[in-house]
Amino acid sequence: MHNKVVYQTAKAIHQLGAPVLRFNFRGAGLSEGEHDRGVGERDDVRTALDYLAAEFPGKPIVLAGFSFGSYVGARVGCEDARVIRLILLGLPVDNVDASFLKSCAKPKLFIQGGADQFGSRANMEALFATLPEPKKLVFIDSADHFFEGHLEELAPVIHEWLES
Repeated sequence: MHNKVVYQTAKAIHQLGAPVLRFNFRGAGLSEGEHDRGVGERDDVRTALDYLAAEFPGKPIVLAGFSFGSYVGARVGCEDARVIRLILLGLPVDNVDASFLKSCAKPKLFIQGGADQFGSRANMEALFATLPEPKKLVFIDSADHFFEGHLEELAPVIHEWLES
């Protein structure tokens, strides 16, 4: 929740006037529970979506996630009708099976570091080529997985995509 990428993404979305909810998965930070390898964490995402839907009834939801959060968030967001768009930053395609995205027809923005040590350009491009439209892939050249030294480049990409 306090990761710089998560913070900058939430800030970019909030700048467009949308409500934002950041949360820690079970076992992260001060949250209770134990890491559940992506299974229980899907329930965490569902609970967050339930909260947003109750607080902002009838409003469409954009789900954004970073790293493990992009993987888990996309698994839930692709299935949940309340989610209208997905923003996936630093998807760790080298370490997870993201083939479920092949059946996700929702608009998807992928932002990946050009030097991401958990999501190589080659693996990201290979996955992206198999995914249905609408989709957009943006590489931040020279950026690592945490977009170190490139965080300021995230907001313009997010703003352009959300406003299109």
